[in-house]
Amino acid sequence: MARDGLRLPVGVWAVTRVLLLLCVFKVVVIPGPDVTSDVEQIYQGWYEVLRTGTYPLDDVTWQYPPAAALAILSPALLPFLGYSAAFFVLSLVCDAFVFGLLVYAGRRPGRSMRGAWLWIAGVALLGPTAYARYDLMVTAVAVAGLLAAVRRPAVLGALAGFGAMLKVWPVLLLAGTARGRATLRSWPAAAGTAAGVLLLCVLAAPGALAFLGFQRDRGTEVESLGALVFHVARNFGWEGEARMNYGSIEFLGPGVSAVSTAAMVLTFAAFGWLLVWRLRTRRFFTSTTADAAFVAVLLFVTTSRVISPQYMIWLVGLAAVCLVYRASRMRGPAHLVLWATAVTQFEFPVWFSHVSHSDPLGIALLLVRNGLLVAACLSACRILWRQTVTEPRPVPVRVPAQAEREKTPASASS
Repeated sequence: MARDGLRLPVGVWAVTRVLLLLCVFKVVVIPGPDVTSDVEQIYQGWYEVLRTGTYPLDDVTWQYPPAAALAILSPALLPFLGYSAAFFVLSLVCDAFVFGLLVYAGRRPGRSMRGAWLWIAGVALLGPTAYARYDLMVTAVAVAGLLAAVRRPAVLGALAGFGAMLKVWPVLLLAGTARGRATLRSWPAAAGTAAGVLLLCVLAAPGALAFLGFQRDRGTEVESLGALVFHVARNFGWEGEARMNYGSIEFLGPGVSAVSTAAMVLTFAAFGWLLVWRLRTRRFFTSTTADAAFVAVLLFVTTSRVISPQYMIWLVGLAAVCLVYRASRMRGPAHLVLWATAVTQFEFPVWFSHVSHSDPLGIALLLVRNGLLVAACLSACRILWRQTVTEPRPVPVRVPAQAEREKTPASASS
């Protein structure tokens, strides 16, 4: 693609990102809850604690691996800005970094710019939430690792290990590494990097492992797939309630524990399917690592008892990497994720009050968004299985000239 061909995607990216900045800086006000409150209150509060040399030991909302402290402390890189402003600017920088990587990869021979376009659309459709959570920073690490996977599996491993210490899920990038050299280089690199980062964090400040204890006794978050049971049940006299718990609005009451357990069982079942797929797979393509990572994270998000809006940025980033490769068949699931991302902005923040009150509009939004995610899961799993497990190997076609040459020695000897 010539440089002139970059004007349109760069221009669209720039315009949409200016609009996002206007939203997070509250020049343009989006209806619903203030999406920047996490940065202005929670993140900044953690920042003040982390600056004293300790993790937030007494804050149950600190539920992240220890390297997440780097993301929370990152606004210190821009001391001439206030905390929130610096965080939003750094989110923009990470967004630009991902876009640049996708454009660079998409312009190479045999690749596609579809990934860059999906990223442009996905972040814009998620709205200001994309810039008001540190998940975009984690996604930047994941995208960089996946794009390096084909030529530098050790880099994939190192970034997956580091990403896992930021927010756990990037470890799933390793689900589809090819057997042999790629796995032997990426998996040890991931384990070594994660162990090294964890050790440094433990030595640097007390409370690095406190997040492990803050996950207990959580309920089912109101935006999750399992929560639909209680949204409907509330309209028929269910005695539970939806209230703030461990940093998010969760259902608490009769049956919640059973649904939460069912969600965890479903997650384990999904990972069991991934294990069977890995053992049965017969062929690896250039896109398989990205495709499998997308499927793994998609399964993890959809079966989770917490589907926060910012989780969609993970899926958008991984789907964008899939579409960079022309060999990938994940175009359909990627578009389903894009539609789910668009619905998510209406679910939160625009009409979140309807969701939290379980009224018909709120239930309809969740049915559509979560239904799209389930459809994307089923479609993506089917595509991955068919392409790498059940499709017959292509039979090489022998050209006539080659066949004649192969017959010549036999004729001469006779």
